[in-house]
Amino acid sequence: MSNTYIVKPDSSAALATELEDLADQTKDFIKASKSKATRTAYRSDFDAFASWCREHVLMSIPARPETVAMYAAHMAREELGVSSVQRAMAAISQAHRMAGIESPTQTSVVKETVRGIRRSLGVKPNKKDPVTIDELRQMVATRPQTLLGLRDRALLLLGFSGAFRRSELAALDHADLDFVAEGVVVTVRRGKTDQEGEGLEKAIPYAIDKTMCPVLTLRSWLDAAGTSDGPVFPSIDRGENLSGRMSDRAVARTVQRAAKRVGLDPSRFAGHSLRAGFATSAILAGKSEADTMRQTGHRSIAVFRGYVRVANLWKSNASKLL
Repeated sequence: MSNTYIVKPDSSAALATELEDLADQTKDFIKASKSKATRTAYRSDFDAFASWCREHVLMSIPARPETVAMYAAHMAREELGVSSVQRAMAAISQAHRMAGIESPTQTSVVKETVRGIRRSLGVKPNKKDPVTIDELRQMVATRPQTLLGLRDRALLLLGFSGAFRRSELAALDHADLDFVAEGVVVTVRRGKTDQEGEGLEKAIPYAIDKTMCPVLTLRSWLDAAGTSDGPVFPSIDRGENLSGRMSDRAVARTVQRAAKRVGLDPSRFAGHSLRAGFATSAILAGKSEADTMRQTGHRSIAVFRGYVRVANLWKSNASKLL
């Protein structure tokens, strides 16, 4: 967006300055329309496209539709996956739109190329396994009796019972916790599906089994850590010193480390496994989709049912009649 405007001769300098300020603010609002994570992903994907274009002496902006189509074909040949191709197309489109240029991704040659890639490669996602109740119990029981072990137990139990995304766990602060008589209310300030920042409250009740209680374990962890503000789940170095906030990737590694300790293949699990495990276990236990979605925060029933694929394989299975 250009900051150059045609101002009438009799317009004051103050009015011209105001228009310039409004133009800058408009840019800020456009930037804020996408989350920081989305902007970072777009930048990374477009940088990869621009690098490929330089290597092949092609223009990245404005890019010819044929260039974008060939790049999509290149990604498919490199076995980067359908989701990666689609994300790259979104990044290229966004870069052109922000430059005030018509997006080449809307042309028939690009659309048909991407459609062909989808049909050829398929769109089945590489989903990780959900953590079952029994697996969670083993993971919690085998964590070491150290500060790190206590943090990990609190993270595993809270992550499962609240059906949190790994990014949400990493972003939690003390101010987001409200301990009440029934348990703890956790406020998610901004989630993946809450780009407007309205927030979501999740109620985590006390568990009958104290060894599996997310509330008691969380309290024990916070008392042991001796912290009263900042991140709920900080990083811990080898000397058991707290050192800043955990990254969302560190949350995933915590789940994988716990899985490996109980003899499970860590490559089959990730931070998402806690969230998927809660959804699957709730449905298998007879909880309604509406009640379960209230905890997970899903807005799309179609997306939610993708989470409970394991439960749906066994629930109302016609083979039970045999």
